[in-house]
Amino acid sequence: MEYEVVIGLEVHSELATKSKIYCTCTTAFGGEPNTHCCPICIGMPGVLPVLNKQVVEFAAKAGIATNCTISRFSKQDRKNYFYPDLPKAYQTSQFDLPLCIGGHLDIQFEDGTTKRIGITRIHIEEDAGKLMHDKWGTGSLVDYNRCGVPLIEIVSEPDMRSAEEVKLYLEQLKSILEYTEVSDCRMEEGSLRADVNLSIRPFGQEKLGTRTEMKNLNSFKSIMRAIEHETERQIALLAAGDVVVQETRRWDDDKGFSYSMRSKEEAHDYRYFPEPDLAPIEIDEEWLARITKSLPELREQRLKRYVEILGIPEYDASIITSSKHLADVFEEAVGQNCAPKAASNWIMGEILRYLNDNNIALNDISISGTDLADLIFLVENSKISMNIAKRVLKMMFESGESPAAIVKREGLEIVDNADEILSIVKRAIQNNPQSVADYKAGKDKAMGFLVGQVMKESKGKANPAMVNKAVKEELDKL
Repeated sequence: MEYEVVIGLEVHSELATKSKIYCTCTTAFGGEPNTHCCPICIGMPGVLPVLNKQVVEFAAKAGIATNCTISRFSKQDRKNYFYPDLPKAYQTSQFDLPLCIGGHLDIQFEDGTTKRIGITRIHIEEDAGKLMHDKWGTGSLVDYNRCGVPLIEIVSEPDMRSAEEVKLYLEQLKSILEYTEVSDCRMEEGSLRADVNLSIRPFGQEKLGTRTEMKNLNSFKSIMRAIEHETERQIALLAAGDVVVQETRRWDDDKGFSYSMRSKEEAHDYRYFPEPDLAPIEIDEEWLARITKSLPELREQRLKRYVEILGIPEYDASIITSSKHLADVFEEAVGQNCAPKAASNWIMGEILRYLNDNNIALNDISISGTDLADLIFLVENSKISMNIAKRVLKMMFESGESPAAIVKREGLEIVDNADEILSIVKRAIQNNPQSVADYKAGKDKAMGFLVGQVMKESKGKANPAMVNKAVKEELDKL
């Protein structure tokens, strides 16, 4: 029997606020365990939370950018459950009156066709702490630094039918969150992670199958592998005459399989009730209009502008805009009157090569657009050669210095003194009689070898045009 997979996602994104959702503790990643928390975020008796207004603003931004309706009245609720990573034994979240409802994203396939993925809701809530299990299985420790970090949970409709569609949806969603600066989306730090709800059904059947949920997947690779494995597992169960049990499963990416954690809870299991310590959220039209007006240019708009107005290839534009940080570097370089194609060529060539070779994420590029433009100008104004510029770029990444400072410190400016170049050329000719003979015999490549020897002796600093001219003139005299 042929089966259709049905997938919906619950994406959790930590918001880029400086302080937590209900207290003033820092949201900075890392830190010694249990040093970024206070009585409020660990839920000590008698404390009173105060909602961070920026949390609502960022959540509304995400909702507007994903075509949601922003609720003018919403509230927060207590979601009751006990896990050691939430010491107060409940999570403050939103239940029946979320902040954002009824949105969508359109994903585009390689052939140009599109599909609309519905978004049921986006609500705000607090993050839990982090459990750290020892490798011997004798116990666990808990770090409460993450408790109270503000989250939005973006719940999709079950509209995705393959791992490919999930990947396209997540890429689109991640881009929106980054471009609106709602979240840094650093999946390796857990600031963007997804729960995958998956079921299968025979093709043509309307009724949904029994779904399972895989929790807290924080890389595209893990999500793709988990979807493929869970699809195969459910098909194998049905083929053997067994049934799929509704449950929450944990994906082990190292071992490549999932295992059951617990039976899947329903809403009534959490015993939701309105949070008595927090007032409802009321949004007025003027404030919402300001939020809407503040939305920046999103990826699709930038990509279109780069192609149609700045004239760079669509492929280049798609790579550059895949990271807001990378696009900002490009944008800043162009803002310094650097030619868009020149900036694009450097980003697509040397910069991406360096990032790939050194396993650096696009969002961690450490050079500015201004420094990139200055490097390009040094080449265009014949201050340094292209080969020297590539060396300077590497040093820019390593030291954080400006290209001009590196060139001055290392003495890398082009040598364009005719007498000095001629002296090096004559030595190269004198030291390579075979190449001279080959040139006289009509082997043009011999001249290229001699030019290379001159550039080598000058450590790449000799003016290439002057070197070529001088080598030819000296050879033709012989």
